[in-house]
Amino acid sequence: MQAAPQRSTVRGPAFIRLLTRLTDVDAPQSGASLPDRLSHWLDWKQAVALSTALDGNPSAPDDDVPAFGQAAEDECLRSHDALVHAINTDRAFLTSAQREALGMPNLDAANDYAPLRQRYIALQRKIQATTGSLRGNLRDMLAQGSPERARLAEVDAVMELALSPREQSLLGKVPTLLGEYFDGLRQRTQGTPADASALWLDVFRKDMQSVLLAELDVRFQPVEGLLAALRAS
Repeated sequence: MQAAPQRSTVRGPAFIRLLTRLTDVDAPQSGASLPDRLSHWLDWKQAVALSTALDGNPSAPDDDVPAFGQAAEDECLRSHDALVHAINTDRAFLTSAQREALGMPNLDAANDYAPLRQRYIALQRKIQATTGSLRGNLRDMLAQGSPERARLAEVDAVMELALSPREQSLLGKVPTLLGEYFDGLRQRTQGTPADASALWLDVFRKDMQSVLLAELDVRFQPVEGLLAALRAS
């Protein structure tokens, strides 16, 4: 019997490694450099905007932007912790035992994935809105600094505008990938006792929660990068 092909070891963010482990998607390593990748991701207008941000004179900063300080640091930390708390305590990810103790129904006999998908998307949007707001505020603060830091703020603005549609398209596929994982777990436990069904649902909920937490880390990377630049000011 022919052996199944071995999947290559995936390096990179925990988010990618986790999705690769849970799904049938193979993620081969790319040998392309960052400039090579950007040449495929940016159209000519975006490339011109990026070049202008890198080489041109930064725009004059707004006068009503607060200076960077501990308050901004605290706001980022509070926002991150609030999102982690929201994901960790969301009722969609409660185990079967927890749901039973609270008098909540488990998924119906059809093991409907739709409610879990809806919760994942709702939390995705919450993460996107929070990180987008933080990123914009920090970028405005960075623009108040030296010309070099103001230029970095403009580059970040161009990159966000150019890459956000691609990011949203890719991350928007995650609920579908998790749905395929859900179906696979369900099929493997068909005909088993109810306790086994409850077990796989608990496994799925935990894995789905872990993916969402990993996605949060990915979405917070631009925020952390701006914070690092501001701390160096």
